[in-house]
Amino acid sequence: MHAREILELAALASCHGPVLFLPSEPVPADALHRYWAASKCRMDRWNRSLKTADRGPPRSASQPGSLYSVVEEILASEVLTRVWTAVLAGHDRLMGRQEAEIIALSVFSAHQEARRRALKLLIDGPGIDAYESLQLNRLRRRAERWSDLLVGHLTVGADVGEFAVHPERAAQFGADMKATGSGMNETAWRMTMASLRAAFRYGLTCHAPNSDSNAQIAASILACFPAESFLSTGLFPNAWTMRLLGAAVDAQVRLDELFAAEQPSTRPAFVADPPAATPKPSRFSS
Repeated sequence: MHAREILELAALASCHGPVLFLPSEPVPADALHRYWAASKCRMDRWNRSLKTADRGPPRSASQPGSLYSVVEEILASEVLTRVWTAVLAGHDRLMGRQEAEIIALSVFSAHQEARRRALKLLIDGPGIDAYESLQLNRLRRRAERWSDLLVGHLTVGADVGEFAVHPERAAQFGADMKATGSGMNETAWRMTMASLRAAFRYGLTCHAPNSDSNAQIAASILACFPAESFLSTGLFPNAWTMRLLGAAVDAQVRLDELFAAEQPSTRPAFVADPPAATPKPSRFSS
């Protein structure tokens, strides 16, 4: 799954996220655990790539596994991480629960740590030249603005502005949507999708370092919503949606196989244990 699809999924989650703000059952625990596990797999890979940035000759941005493509994926996928964290936090807060938000915050905090390390490499790290740093910084700015826009839509229904890059800007976006009623307007969302695709049409490489983990994360997110929410939407092609919905069926099997080789003593890096009983970590603000 490519970064462009991750960005489109972020818009989908923002558009349909308020569905989970309504009185409902808890978010499916198995989907939450798949989200956590797939995110951990991707984070482990990012960490290995960032740690070895100073070893060996740098590869060009178009080569699979290049540091450029890894940093690009971290920056682009941050939009989805922020939006989905806001959705799950809003759901729990409005429902008076502390289940989904705990897992979402652990993933969010780990992603922020990867982001800080990636941005440090843009300033003084090896493996990325000046031109590539400029391109990635432009991507960062676009991703930040879209994060604020999409989280801003969610602030209309829940107090989740803290997950935007700039909460003040997200609040302004949310206020504008509420004043015009465009937050629930399908035409406005079609225009938003067109703008997002145009904004990220260029400047992204064709390679996705962790396409398998990205797809598993996407499938776990879609599994948290009623299926009819996506089958009836006009914002995304049915084939695209059905492919991700189908991935949810075997995502757990593949993750089980992936973790089967781990030693029994190996513990997850995000939180001590994903269930709701885990103590709530401190909030994170970028």
